[in-house]
Amino acid sequence: MRERDGTGDDGAVFYLLVRFVLRPLVFVVFRPTVVGRENVPLTGPVILASNHLSFIDSIGIPLVAPRRVAYLAKAEYWRGTGFSGWVSRTLFTALGALPVERQDHRAAQAALDTAMGLLRSGGAFGIYPEGTRSRDGRLARGKTGVAWLALTADCPVVPVAVIGTDRVQPIGARWPRPHKVSVTFGEPLTFPEHRGQASSNRARREVTDRVMESIAALSGQERAGWGAKPDAA
Repeated sequence: MRERDGTGDDGAVFYLLVRFVLRPLVFVVFRPTVVGRENVPLTGPVILASNHLSFIDSIGIPLVAPRRVAYLAKAEYWRGTGFSGWVSRTLFTALGALPVERQDHRAAQAALDTAMGLLRSGGAFGIYPEGTRSRDGRLARGKTGVAWLALTADCPVVPVAVIGTDRVQPIGARWPRPHKVSVTFGEPLTFPEHRGQASSNRARREVTDRVMESIAALSGQERAGWGAKPDAA
């Protein structure tokens, strides 16, 4: 399967070089099982919505996906000094990560706007609808930003499930450790019945819940807090 970039930026060559080095290493050390790569459209805007167990998710998913996938990352990753700072900048730039400021009071909307710019250029964007890593292995109810993006960009959402990455790099661990992981890409979801309804709280919640149901079916995780009131964020 041919891999597509979808971003059209000058970092595509660097991205391919990094994949050439890191991808074989990932398969040797972590022995990932990858299912459903054919479910990811090779061209056009698409959102990859995944559960989130570890920091390593944002590196592992792009390395096994059939096209370049950009994630948001803290701007601090580009500000480090010394060798470790260089490694951080190089890795995140090569993987197509998008730097965002998290201290700004408008950070949430600014992050969505950054993602929307990528989607409008025909790229693939990765997002964790839960909003943060799971600390107990359960799947939290999704926030509705994923639905706003999907409905505004009028693009499909591919549900993704990662399993085992919390054993590779648990919360608080500085370095990853070898452990078998799996990444499953589900069938793309589209929402024609909600087209043009990005401003509707109800539509966003229904779309988000459908995405999370699909992620839960792929990951087999226990659900946490799904009985909470709808989130309008």
